[in-house]
Amino acid sequence: MRALQLTDPGVLEVREVPVPEIGPSDLLIRVGAAGICHSDLHLLHFPYKMREEPLTLGHEIAGTVEAMGSEVDGRVVGERGIVYLCWSCGVCRECIAGNENVCLAAGRTAMPPCPGLGPDGGMAEYVRVPARSFVPIGDLDFLQAAPMADAALTSYHAIRGAREHLHPGSTAVVIGVGGLGHVAVQILGALSATRIVAVDVGETQLDLAKRCGAEITIESGSDTAKQILDLTDGRGADAVFDFVGIDATAQMSVASVAPNGAYRMIGLGGGVPGVTAEPAGGPGWPWGASVRKSYGGTRSDLVDSIALANSGRLTVEVERFDLADARTALDRLESGQIRGRAVLVP
Repeated sequence: MRALQLTDPGVLEVREVPVPEIGPSDLLIRVGAAGICHSDLHLLHFPYKMREEPLTLGHEIAGTVEAMGSEVDGRVVGERGIVYLCWSCGVCRECIAGNENVCLAAGRTAMPPCPGLGPDGGMAEYVRVPARSFVPIGDLDFLQAAPMADAALTSYHAIRGAREHLHPGSTAVVIGVGGLGHVAVQILGALSATRIVAVDVGETQLDLAKRCGAEITIESGSDTAKQILDLTDGRGADAVFDFVGIDATAQMSVASVAPNGAYRMIGLGGGVPGVTAEPAGGPGWPWGASVRKSYGGTRSDLVDSIALANSGRLTVEVERFDLADARTALDRLESGQIRGRAVLVP
């Protein structure tokens, strides 16, 4: 089969490799589509080899069951679905409680094995996955389904964790209307009656935010936090979701979140928000506000995201690429030229 593999730091190749062998509790998935994420860029630029053998990228995977292991029950060949990306142990306290994304077996890193980030991923014609990671999608198109595995999952999880702040009359701010952010705007609209404010750079992204349901859009700049404060009578936003995560957006979040509000870090830009232990007041961290560094989501979050998509309340803006054009897609993503989500079709 063909697979997009990271063979050395910064080196991507579409290679001919054997179709994966599956174990008794595995599924072999014929890949229908695989989304491209900023995490794939992080891997591409990682200065060391992730492992000795080449790594097949791709953690947003949609496809069809091609074969099943001898111990697999409840699945059928030809069934359509996506792959839940947190390959947790399934038996620890956190997994039993439904918090598979922070599985105890993953230790303090709290990142269970994830396809394309350790095990081989889905930017290929076939992928081996644990049967328990397969989530049915019904008739949902593969191009729409693949981004559910991360773009929707991660956004849904961050928003669900701040639901108590999203009451009627509240204000929620989405910073960064990219692959995750434009999905988050729609999820906020579907789950709550909050007023949605979107922040980004450029009319293209702000227009996308409006189409997704943002009531107010703001061009990101040095006075963005002040504009958010002005919109909220000086108090700040009840919830701020930062899908960028650089210094500027992290500090914007701190300066614009309300007392008792919620600041959720989702973007992985390495930004330092500057939260300090000092008396509240002025532009710094307000009394009672919470900050949470949100990773992935639970299987339940994924099921809910798929339900929103199947009901027509969540639609991903997709740019389609062939597997052979993956490097072009990644380069365009890095230069900010992808609107919504880039998705590969093998």
